[in-house]
This record gives sequence, C-alpha cells and structure tokens, in this order.
Amino acid sequence: MHKRIKSMFMLLAIAAAGLPPAAFSQENGSEGEHAVFVMTNAADHNEVIAYQRAENGTLREVNTILTGGRGSGGNNDPLESQGSLTLSEDHSLLFAVNAGSGEVSVFRVEGSSLSLTDKVSSSGSEPNAIAQHGDLVYVLNTGGSSNVVGFRLEGDHLNQIDHSLAFLSTNTAGAASIAISPDGQFVAVTERLTNSVDVFKVLADGTLAPIVINPSVGPGAFSVSFTPNGEAIVSETGGARGSAVSSYSVLPDGKLSPISSSVPTLGAANCWNAITPDGRFVYVSNAGSSTISGFAIAGNGSLSALPGTVVGGNPAGATNLDITVSADGKFLYTMNSHNGTVGIFAIQKDGTLKTVTAASGIAPNSGFNGIAAN
Repeated sequence: MHKRIKSMFMLLAIAAAGLPPAAFSQENGSEGEHAVFVMTNAADHNEVIAYQRAENGTLREVNTILTGGRGSGGNNDPLESQGSLTLSEDHSLLFAVNAGSGEVSVFRVEGSSLSLTDKVSSSGSEPNAIAQHGDLVYVLNTGGSSNVVGFRLEGDHLNQIDHSLAFLSTNTAGAASIAISPDGQFVAVTERLTNSVDVFKVLADGTLAPIVINPSVGPGAFSVSFTPNGEAIVSETGGARGSAVSSYSVLPDGKLSPISSSVPTLGAANCWNAITPDGRFVYVSNAGSSTISGFAIAGNGSLSALPGTVVGGNPAGATNLDITVSADGKFLYTMNSHNGTVGIFAIQKDGTLKTVTAASGIAPNSGFNGIAAN
C-alpha cells in the first residue's frame, strides 16, 4: 500500500511539472536505461542514492544502497575532492570511497540498479577519489601519508597490485583529484595545499614511476580531468583574479606544458570540471556563485570561453559542488550541497546549457560528496 501511495504522489508530481508519465516508463535496470548516482558520505553508514533518468533529463529517485563502509560525515564538501564516486569507462561498474573506514566499494551497474560486489581496504587513510582505465584502478588517499595505490580489476573485484603505493610530495598535500590519461600511460593528481599537479608514469606491471611535481600555472589547483585527446584540464579556485581553468599537454617525461593558462570562469570557487564525451566542451562548477561556466576545447587542447562564459545557474546559495556529464553527452548534473538538490541542465549543440529543473533527495548541508551519470 505504501508503494502504491508513493507511486501515486510521483505521478502527481510529474503531472504538475508538465511531464508525460511515460517519461519514467522504463523498469529499473532495463537495457539502455540512464541513471545518476549521488553519494551521501554519511559517517554512520555511507550510501549511494540512485536516480532513474527520463528522456528529458529529469530524475526520479528509485533506490538507496549501502556501500558497506563509513563516510567522513560533515556539512559542506568535507572530502574536498573530485571523483569520490566514479563510473568505469564502460559504465558497468561504480566505485565509491568510504573515507571514514578507509575502504573502496564496487557496485555492478544495470541501469539505475546497483549491487555491491566488493569492498576492499584503500591501503591508506581517508580515500577521497578513484580513477579507472582498463583493468587498472588507482585510489587517492588524502589522509595520513598521502598516497596513490594501484589495484587490478578482475571482473567486478579489486586486487591490490604489489608495490603499487606511491607517495605524494608531502603528507599535507590536500590531495583532491586523480585521473588517468586516455592512453593509460599517466596518472595525474592535484595537490590543493601545494598548488601542484603530480604526474606518475604507469609501468607495465601497474606500479607507478617516481613522482613528477608540476607547479600549477594559476593559484588554487583543485581538480584534473583528461580530454579524449589526452590534454589535462585543471580547475583553479583562483586568487585575486578569481577562479580559472587551464589546459596542459603531458610530455613523455611527465612534465606538463601549459596550453591555455588560467582562463577566467567569471564565477567564484571553481573546484570541479566535467568534459563532454566527444571532447568538445568542458564545464566547471563555481560553488561560490552557484553557477556553471563553459569552454570549448580546440583540437590542440586550447580553451575558449563560450559566449558569456557563465552558461548555467542554480538558485542563489545552492552551492553546487561536484559536476558530471551523462554518458550520452546530453545532460549535465550538479550536486547542490546547500539546498539539497541535483541541478539538471540540457547540453545544446553549441555547448550552451538549458535549465531543465532540479531533483530533490539530498539532505542539505549533510556532507554529500560525489556524483556520476551513465
């Protein structure tokens, strides 16, 4: 009876929003279904909230799944990272960090349905980001002796690679994100507190070569992502000039060569970025101004601001943190920590954004971190 009443209210809400009931006609886990996942990061028991995506990008919460571990808890952006919730390249697996218990959870993904298949120690303290390429997975531990640890992915289970632990430049680096180049040759890590981007060459056995420390061209380096062509895109929270975004080419020795240096976002506290699957655009999340800025990516990795630079906005004070683009490149989603929503935007052909609506389900100021979309 409770489910029937809940379903009736959902249909009424959909009708009130002017959406056809058929927009959510797919069954959970059906082939071709798209979904968005958000992590609670709760200190008592970490969970992932699964939303089913309709054709028009709107979301319906369908399930909440325990990770089997503990988050860090907190109020607003306690992990201070990008990539705490990460989909595999083929979108068949979802990886989640358990910062409070020092573990990584692995879920099998079928549409919006998740099933927990593995949970392993991160071999460090306070894991806050994960990256995957092929059968390699690297976990970033920001606490204690800040480090990166490598795992071999076997089916839907993780096995730590012997001698794969690599330390960052210092134990107080403020490690914030990790990414693997599309050719699988390099792992990049951002250090907030030293304002640098570390690059490790991936060796044949999955271990990492000695660290190469690259100073950020602008202040406040926070997150790094790779374009399909292999350029590194770094979000900068900025100094007196405000937030910015830079692009780099990765040289064979792990050094970074700037392409576009500190292009202004015209927003405040840009910490996160997301690149479209076709590599044409990158969007950055300006948490301090609750806005999204957009940039076109040229073939050589150079960045140019889209008209107006700021291409989307959440309600004032929403505090949009992490950001993700759907696997089909049609929609952009922001995790709005302060007002407890997921912002939904349709990506237009020219890269501009069209506001769709927002989905509820996030407890305001409760420590949520991590968002991913298939």
